[in-house]
Amino acid sequence: MTMLSTIADIVRDNWLLLLIGQYPNGPLGGIAATLILSVLGIAFAFPLGVAMALASLSPWRALRLPVFALVYVARGTPLLLIILWVYFLLPLLIGNSVPGFVTMLVTLAIYEASFISEIVRSGIQALPKGQMDAARALGHGHLGAMRWVILPQALFNTIPSILSQFVSTIKETTLGYIINVPELTFAASQINNRLMTKPFEIYAILAISYFVVCWSLTRLAGELERRIAARRTTQPAGAAAPPLLAPRAGES
Repeated sequence: MTMLSTIADIVRDNWLLLLIGQYPNGPLGGIAATLILSVLGIAFAFPLGVAMALASLSPWRALRLPVFALVYVARGTPLLLIILWVYFLLPLLIGNSVPGFVTMLVTLAIYEASFISEIVRSGIQALPKGQMDAARALGHGHLGAMRWVILPQALFNTIPSILSQFVSTIKETTLGYIINVPELTFAASQINNRLMTKPFEIYAILAISYFVVCWSLTRLAGELERRIAARRTTQPAGAAAPPLLAPRAGES
């Protein structure tokens, strides 16, 4: 029996476990749990990351310093260690046990927010300084200028980078295996423990699955980046993307 036929047999016999785990007779797992965990992680991390980016650029030192500390600690610490911190610390803080899925979700939200905050901060700083000056000249305060003029442009320009961060989040969910989160890697391990004799084929299926998902999203990010670049070239020099909302003059 060739390796390809062995892989095909494993997929045929275990595709449901790889897709949704033991659901409905157990927790949702497999690819479904991986994607749900990734989407929820980015959904919570995105607003937190934007708030952290705005705080890091604020004129108030009391906001900047805690954000810089959190970003440097999160980005300079292995994700595995942060998972273990949250896994042992969160039950102590709330006084109850916490499911592994929730632990991983909290970890991803904090960890990814640190990276997203740097992406958004770079996007804001990449805009011409005249954008802020013009907004202030129209009567906006610092927060109003950020909300109505600066932030919409920065978010539009950073869409490809944020989508690339989402791809990284999908790969980072594999570490949930160490706290028994029933994602795709956990499902593959269950299959390997049952078959025992075909670890290479099983983990080849796992690698192919991650590659297909991440490659598809990477292509989407590349296409978005090309469209954004094309839109920039059609605008006059110094012009910016229109704001998402149009406030009245003097509103802040």
